[in-house]
Amino acid sequence: MYTARFDFSAGNLMNGAMSLLQTLVNNGVEVCFTNPGTSEMHMVAAIGETGAMRSVLGLFEGVCSGAADGYARMTGKPACTLLHLGPGLSNASANLHNAKKANMPVINLIGDHATYHKKYDAPLNSDVVGLSEPISHWVRFVETAVDLPGDAAEAVVAANVQPGQIATLIVPGDCAWDESVDPVGIQPLPETPKVSDEAVSKAAELLRNEKTTIILMSNMALTEESIEFADKISQQCNARLFCDTFTTRISRGEGRCRVERLGYFAEQATVQL
Repeated sequence: MYTARFDFSAGNLMNGAMSLLQTLVNNGVEVCFTNPGTSEMHMVAAIGETGAMRSVLGLFEGVCSGAADGYARMTGKPACTLLHLGPGLSNASANLHNAKKANMPVINLIGDHATYHKKYDAPLNSDVVGLSEPISHWVRFVETAVDLPGDAAEAVVAANVQPGQIATLIVPGDCAWDESVDPVGIQPLPETPKVSDEAVSKAAELLRNEKTTIILMSNMALTEESIEFADKISQQCNARLFCDTFTTRISRGEGRCRVERLGYFAEQATVQL
């Protein structure tokens, strides 16, 4: 785990990019998959000045978004992407679409032109908010460098809403290079929703009714530990184990019980059930 921090003992000013990075690190974000451009150079510099976050360069934005999706599937926690303007986000959107459908936690950092330069409609200028919304659960356009660390903390919280969300933070260049405020410390993460006692009792009743019963599992129910637990229940109740057609991740292999994937087409599912 990377733990180094910025040293401000010599009175160095903290710009928005530095405060952004330290806020993310404070809240457990350890890896950045990046394909940056000039608008993101202050964020690249902030990563380079400290070992607090691991940076992985991708030669295409779709590689970065796919890697962030895979990282979330395997670790259960968000990484961040760092992408160049609206066109960079567009190149990453296919895998961000997949990550959103799979409810994966990902934090996108999208650079943008300086706020005072937007009016000139530069060649790569675009509606970054509009491009972000279809592939994000949460979108924020940073207004000032002072707002940046607080917005970053909110992005981390949003990404960790269970079972996982895509949080996209759009960072204009001047918000990254202007003087900012101290990083935000550790934020309380959203609690995992609890299953009610009534729901558990109802499930137990259905499993004991001696009729043909299936247990349909998805998301975190398909980890190795959860599958072992479901297998014990199914053996006691003579229930069959199924998972969704498209799964986030599933533990399989020798020694593990078989979980049947529900057919994609209704005709297939009808035969299975």
